[in-house]
Amino acid sequence: MSFSPPRAKAIDGAAFTIGIVAARFNGELVDALLARVTAGLTAAGVKVGKITVVRVPGSHEVPWAVQALASRGRRDCLIGLGVLIGGDTSHHEMVGRSVSQALQRVALDTRVPVINGVIVTDTRAQAEARCRGKINRGAEFAAAALEMAALKRKLSR
Repeated sequence: MSFSPPRAKAIDGAAFTIGIVAARFNGELVDALLARVTAGLTAAGVKVGKITVVRVPGSHEVPWAVQALASRGRRDCLIGLGVLIGGDTSHHEMVGRSVSQALQRVALDTRVPVINGVIVTDTRAQAEARCRGKINRGAEFAAAALEMAALKRKLSR
């Protein structure tokens, strides 16, 4: 993601039902990201009771749970959250690519928009900045979910 996201549209989210799947690995960072996503959704009017949060062990498990939520009921949009931080190997990049491709496949196969909120960074400092620092990716993911939920409703008519 770049440092110049599109300007968020003012969307009333009161009618939307949103599903969120969040990894437990790097839990404190994912929790901060989840809090920012939820704050963005509720600020736009999404009722807390219409936000389903499911936790999974790690980012690699996020697509399966997103697909399970998509198949269980009517969701206007789904969001997958996780944090992958580089270490001594490129494992984080491999998982990030795999998760990204799987989430896209779920969206196309189920016709439910999926926001890929799995953050892949080289360092913990980069992850901190995006999850609870100045770069508010959580708000961006919430705004994208609202826009896609509205688009789904519009195109479904």
